[in-house]
Amino acid sequence: MMLEPIDAAGVRGILHRPPARNGDAFALTHSAGSNANAPLLARMAEALAEAGYLVLRYDLPFRIARAKGPPFPAQASKDREGIARAVGALRKLAPGRLFAGGHSYGGRQTAMAAAENRALADALFLLSYPLHPPNKPEQMRTSFFPALRTPTLIVHGTADPFSTPEELRAAVAAIPARTELFAIAGAGHDLKNAPAAAGAILARFRALVCYPEN
Repeated sequence: MMLEPIDAAGVRGILHRPPARNGDAFALTHSAGSNANAPLLARMAEALAEAGYLVLRYDLPFRIARAKGPPFPAQASKDREGIARAVGALRKLAPGRLFAGGHSYGGRQTAMAAAENRALADALFLLSYPLHPPNKPEQMRTSFFPALRTPTLIVHGTADPFSTPEELRAAVAAIPARTELFAIAGAGHDLKNAPAAAGAILARFRALVCYPEN
């Protein structure tokens, strides 16, 4: 596998070039408290690249603007613009389907961008969707769900304080697109053990997006 730094036209990240490409690609971004070098993103990108996908893990605009600190809610639209730029740059490198997603805030903003622009990605890959703040189930982050028409896989830990799997299953019923939940027993919001289950996660994702049988 080859790793290639990318820093041009408002897109900053690391491109994972697989040893044998299948033509499809993933664009993955980080949580509110992290960056493109987050261990979870790096390890998932490695697993996907080993399976033949071209993978870009990239920084959102708020993280490009400053090395530390959370995003500003009032500027979330700029992060979604950054997602569109990253996806657009990756499309130039991959002839096949493009899948987009990320961890927590990054996945949420990617899903919102897909709801705003159905052509953004062929499917979504969301790690630990932050359904509501911890201990605040009344503050649901679901207003855009009825507009989301992109097939979606959500990987979620059963010990995630941002929602239980049961809450998430109930909430995603509002999404018109095919949406599936892959629960990881005992995992928290950081999904530290998700890369160990990468094979099973990828199998579920491939079924979601209807890969042909070998």
